[in-house]
Amino acid sequence: MRQSLSLVFACGVLAGLALPTLLRGIPAAPSTDRRREVRDAGPEQMKSPPQDWDIVDETVDESFPASDPPSTY
Repeated sequence: MRQSLSLVFACGVLAGLALPTLLRGIPAAPSTDRRREVRDAGPEQMKSPPQDWDIVDETVDESFPASDPPSTY
């Protein structure tokens, strides 16, 4: 029993040491991330800024994107 446990442990250590070397030659999968860049807040960063801009507009603009989805999502 003790020998088999030592053998399992030795195989685990060897696999842990060899795995990074083996994986180094495998190319990374292409990214499937389709998120677009988010612009900085403020009317000066907009393509078509609104004519009037107040503190409420600024606060709403700065809060996007929210870190959490709404509870109804």
